[in-house]
Amino acid sequence: MVNTTMNPTQVFDESSIATWQPATWQDYLNYRDNPDLQMISYHLFFNSNQLLITDMGGEGLNHSKFCALIELVLGLWSIQFSEQELTFCGHCLLEKPETRAASPDLVFYVGTEIPVWQQGETRSIDLNQWRVPDLVGEIADTTLSSDLDEKKQLYAALGIPEYWVVSVRGKQVLVFFLQEDGKYQESAQSQVFTGLEMNLLDQALVQMDQGQTTTQVARWFQQQIQKNTSEEIS
Repeated sequence: MVNTTMNPTQVFDESSIATWQPATWQDYLNYRDNPDLQMISYHLFFNSNQLLITDMGGEGLNHSKFCALIELVLGLWSIQFSEQELTFCGHCLLEKPETRAASPDLVFYVGTEIPVWQQGETRSIDLNQWRVPDLVGEIADTTLSSDLDEKKQLYAALGIPEYWVVSVRGKQVLVFFLQEDGKYQESAQSQVFTGLEMNLLDQALVQMDQGQTTTQVARWFQQQIQKNTSEEIS
């Protein structure tokens, strides 16, 4: 029987943080809409009567730095090479009402058909109203196991075509494509960022881990992609 007496004021008890627990959709809504929790940095995930709450304050410095770096270098690459329109909206709450919800670290839409928030609406992307993102990703520092298991299953169930897991400790970006059978298959290339050499992202993560600043790594990344372009032309 699903637990229907979860107390959202106890969201950061050790018994509930970062652990999937039985819950109803109403339990999820109680956490999401609790005004006492609005100033606390946490992410919510819900999948088939299972709820996960992650304390973003507990993720630490590396999670924040790696997330900012990935968005920055992908922005640089997209401006220079991509002819398609891209919208970055990481950390947005995605909801498939009554069944699933997620707060990915990375969210990318391709094209101009993108969610638009209207006054009076909840501050989430209703996937019954808007299409799913083309790519979502998780920055995995302390959450790698769940990112490669339960969250991967959640994003597959939502029908998101491409999923990334950025391993902070492994200094590696793992790419997964959604197959016809509804499961993700690992790939060496991205479909959203077509032509991007994924090993450059891995090298950028290594440099960030060695203590370089975000802008130092971004400059190096930009030099590399410009160098590769020049070599292809010559």
